[in-house]
Amino acid sequence: MRYHYCPLCGNRLTVKPAGDDGDVPYCTSCDRYWFEIFNSCVIVLVYNDDDEVILEKQAYQTSPYRSFVAGYIQPGETAEACAVREVKEEVGIDLQDLEYVGTFWFAPREQLMHGYIAYAPKQELVLSKELAEGIWVPGTEAGKYLYPDPPAEAAHGIYRHFLKKRGLDPDEAYKDKDKRN
Repeated sequence: MRYHYCPLCGNRLTVKPAGDDGDVPYCTSCDRYWFEIFNSCVIVLVYNDDDEVILEKQAYQTSPYRSFVAGYIQPGETAEACAVREVKEEVGIDLQDLEYVGTFWFAPREQLMHGYIAYAPKQELVLSKELAEGIWVPGTEAGKYLYPDPPAEAAHGIYRHFLKKRGLDPDEAYKDKDKRN
């Protein structure tokens, strides 16, 4: 989000150079810069001993696509704590291992996604009310159900990392992508 008015005094902001950051919205009354802000989220690929992964579908979704567990980081919460919390809230699972994969910029929603791969023993999923579906699927088939892969799409970046880590071929996992249910 780019500021146009000062959140403190309400005056229209001007643009002022801020060193290496370039031109930044600035309030002449408050003598303060207002840098752009964006949401930070997590996305977590959860797998089990059988190399199955959890895919979920939000209740509001109408598309045939699925994704991994994801959610917004709350103020004061670390990305790691958020990943553990979101998995517990959405599918009722306690994680036993959590590996950071990296960050991904999701331009359509101006979100910074912190990607993780997590291990949990296979167990029945207990879905939150915000989910229409949550299922374990073979890891080699998960790519068939993910949203299309634009540049820097977090789910695909994490998925490819998972496949390589498990000694699987990412190209093989994507070859039948058009055969979705």
